[in-house]
Amino acid sequence: MFSLRRMGSTMTAGPAGTPIDTSRPHPARVYDYLLGGKDHYPVDQELGEQMPELAKVGVAQNRAFMHRAARWAARAGIGQFLDIGTGIPTRPNLHQIVQEVDPAARVVYADNDPIVLRHAEALLVSSPEGATDYLEADVREPEKILAHARTVLDFGRPVALSMIALMHFLADEDDPYGITRTLVDALPAGSCLVLSHFTVDFLVVDQAALDRYRSSGITLQPRSGAEVARFFDGLDLVEPGLVAAPRWHPGPPAPEHRGATDTIYAGVGRVR
Repeated sequence: MFSLRRMGSTMTAGPAGTPIDTSRPHPARVYDYLLGGKDHYPVDQELGEQMPELAKVGVAQNRAFMHRAARWAARAGIGQFLDIGTGIPTRPNLHQIVQEVDPAARVVYADNDPIVLRHAEALLVSSPEGATDYLEADVREPEKILAHARTVLDFGRPVALSMIALMHFLADEDDPYGITRTLVDALPAGSCLVLSHFTVDFLVVDQAALDRYRSSGITLQPRSGAEVARFFDGLDLVEPGLVAAPRWHPGPPAPEHRGATDTIYAGVGRVR
């Protein structure tokens, strides 16, 4: 296990992380390619090039939702963030957004792709008043993530749990709802869950594209609106509720949106 931490101007490093397997694509690196990044391998680019054009539109819409939701949470007074499934850093990162609103905000990142570890220092450049931390871990290990997060975050105060474009990489047998419940149950009142999820509700399904993605060894489980809503069971959905990512806009005016390329449901739920 590898961990880096920077709080203000100090940083410590642990042992080296897991070797990177460049023979198989990884969701974080394919996502990086679709966003126009450079931190991926030929195998990731090859899979990305086989994806339909709307996949690039979808990841851009998803990223924009993360920006809006993180800024909303910070403006709502939440000063602590646990971001699982961080992905390869693409500016602005979550900590840059929230520390622009609240320089004292504290952020813990977690991801299971060792290449993210190589970029951890970019994630750890915190404002002097705040703190950022990175843990190499899988969302299927919620207790491990929570144990580490508690060394940085105060779970007696509200925390924003961010799971952006993550849970569709878990099959039903991985118990994605149980994992989410374990994480949410650890949060105090006033916290929130920020979640986005791949769907084909708005599209004619391109089964060939889905099959190509799955044949690469990556699990991909699109879910319906009703299925995505289950992640928010017991929470109070923030307006405008669970909607297509471009439509999640905290307050007027909402951006003009035609809905022809929607692939992502997005929502924010408050913990009572």
